[in-house]
Amino acid sequence: MSIRAFLRLLLPLLGAPMAAAASASPPAPNVILIVADDQGSVDLGCYGATDLRTPHLDALAAEGARFTQFYSAAPVCSPSRAGTLTGRWPVRAGVPGNCASQRGGSGALPPSEVTMAEMFRAAGYATAHIGKWHLGYTPETSPRAQGFDHSFGHMGGCIDNYSHFFYWSGPNIHDLWRNEVEVFHDGAYFPDLMLREAAGFMERHREHPFFVYYALNTPHYPYQGDAKWLDHFKHLPYPRNLYAAFVAAQDERLGALFAKVEALGLRERTIIVFQSDNGHSTEERAHFGGGSAGSYRGAKFSLFEGGIRLPAIISWPGQLPRNQTRDQVSHACDLLPTLAELTGAKLPEVALDGRSLVSVLRDPTAPSPHHDRVLHWQVGLGPNADWAVREGDWKLIGNARDTSRTGPQAERIPLFLANLRDDPGEITNVAEQHPDLVDRLRRVHEQHLE
Repeated sequence: MSIRAFLRLLLPLLGAPMAAAASASPPAPNVILIVADDQGSVDLGCYGATDLRTPHLDALAAEGARFTQFYSAAPVCSPSRAGTLTGRWPVRAGVPGNCASQRGGSGALPPSEVTMAEMFRAAGYATAHIGKWHLGYTPETSPRAQGFDHSFGHMGGCIDNYSHFFYWSGPNIHDLWRNEVEVFHDGAYFPDLMLREAAGFMERHREHPFFVYYALNTPHYPYQGDAKWLDHFKHLPYPRNLYAAFVAAQDERLGALFAKVEALGLRERTIIVFQSDNGHSTEERAHFGGGSAGSYRGAKFSLFEGGIRLPAIISWPGQLPRNQTRDQVSHACDLLPTLAELTGAKLPEVALDGRSLVSVLRDPTAPSPHHDRVLHWQVGLGPNADWAVREGDWKLIGNARDTSRTGPQAERIPLFLANLRDDPGEITNVAEQHPDLVDRLRRVHEQHLE
């Protein structure tokens, strides 16, 4: 008699509870998706930074896979986050640029778009948004209207971390909400409030799978690192010292978040993902810099590599290889199908632009899921939109600008072509040497949303 036949005869004799336990599948893994705000291309210790302190994210990378050619969906906050949450190019998802930072303002992720939260909720997960939203500031475009059971944070693009006011355009407004109810925590450090909210949510849902979108507002301006970190980095030149203190404060809170997962006994059934939404800021409000893109050209707002080629880590102890580096081209839109495959959640019935990275995570020799296609970026609409395409090693940028320079923005370059294998720093524009390639890639860009 086969083992399977023997078990079929044995299970009824064990009684219903034991039989059910014997046949039950393991619970679906939890998912924590962490998105940093304006963190530079090389601004982690595991990405080569020697003057920053990021032990907890470095440890996360040691527990999983670190990507070296991971691209955000856009070089600015709202479209980047829209691409991550929907698995679709931001323009296709209806978010070509930044969304409103004032109540009732225009610009939002359309309610018709299917988010990662909706995908997980349909799979039986409890879902939470904690932190920055910046994808709509009306009731119908709020986090809870987009699939989140619980929401805590600010709806606009940034806040002061102690008063929780938005100060950067129009009248100053208080912007802190829990499930569409305005709440006041005057003087409390917002990263600590995020940590407390996440800990409570995980405690309440520890017996069932949960999805937490941990949407950081750091190290986006205003730079507000703890006093101890400001003192620790006082030897660094300005404004790197301010930025380094804020990154260290961020990492310290992430360490506490990871420790909470461990304390709840959930680490081995929790997938943790980290990515930055776009490159470091060189805006006046960010002291004209502080972050770094290393050898890459560009920063926030730029489609040069420094604006979109960013840190990304995926870790699931015991299920995915640990202490790995993956050089395959990958994209923020890939996270939704990747997490769907890892958790068994059903993919949304919409056209996705992302492709699963599971084969790459499991096998270092697997090809990039984008080896046979073109990647697209676009910010804005119409003839003045910034756009880029990457096909293999070739990358063409339209209306290119190098925002890594402080002061007045650099002059725009109508068409910039580089071979990233030969010139990863995009130093030399070879568009004139390859007119046929430029014309073909430009047509591919123009046709990609048809």
